[in-house]
Amino acid sequence: MHLLIIDGAHMATELETKFGSDHQYTYFEITEATDEEWQKLKREIKSSIRSSDVIFHFGPHRYWGMFDLAGKTVFLECSSASLDEAVWSANDEQFNPTLFGFCGLPTLLNRPLLEVSLYNSENVPQLAEICAVLGTDYRVVQDRVGLVTPRVVCMIINEACYTLQEGTASIQDIDKSMKLGTSYPRGPFEWANLIGVSRVYDVLEALWQDTHDERYKVCPLLKTMYLRGESFDLQKYGALH
Repeated sequence: MHLLIIDGAHMATELETKFGSDHQYTYFEITEATDEEWQKLKREIKSSIRSSDVIFHFGPHRYWGMFDLAGKTVFLECSSASLDEAVWSANDEQFNPTLFGFCGLPTLLNRPLLEVSLYNSENVPQLAEICAVLGTDYRVVQDRVGLVTPRVVCMIINEACYTLQEGTASIQDIDKSMKLGTSYPRGPFEWANLIGVSRVYDVLEALWQDTHDERYKVCPLLKTMYLRGESFDLQKYGALH
């Protein structure tokens, strides 16, 4: 199977580990470019779309509507927006791909289950067939901002940031307690760095705008880290005061 990956170069290792070496992978990154460079990139992507079997799109949802995807199977990374929002942002009713959402945040893709949401419930048979070829089990979840795992993990990271901000415990203590107390594979700050602080912020901000649930209100410390483009210092002892 030929997999076209748009704006997912950062996930190359995880994608190819999960789905295996029997498939062909083609990667394109949509970046700022001159008009001439952009037109060349669009031609190359369109050519690859024609030959691809499945498209995994990690980038801003407004970009996926730039290409004729009629008849194609498209998985959109939907941690920060629902499929309904993605289709709305494409702003073109002529496109008619078989569309799925999926959880594609770093560390959350390469798991036994592929977390998937549906735009059209009639596409369940196609999903089963595609996942069988990809060699992965899957779980269909509600098409909501944050899906399931991103929502839970990012909420935990946010709560950990409040704990650190309040001076209750250090980064190391919080990470260690989480792993020992809940058997999570990573502590919240370690996880935030691996997912990317900016992606965690995006998920939480989208959840807050969607629900106005206090659980998702971004901690000021996390927002500061996001605005500064910083990661957490995992070796730092002592709580913030």
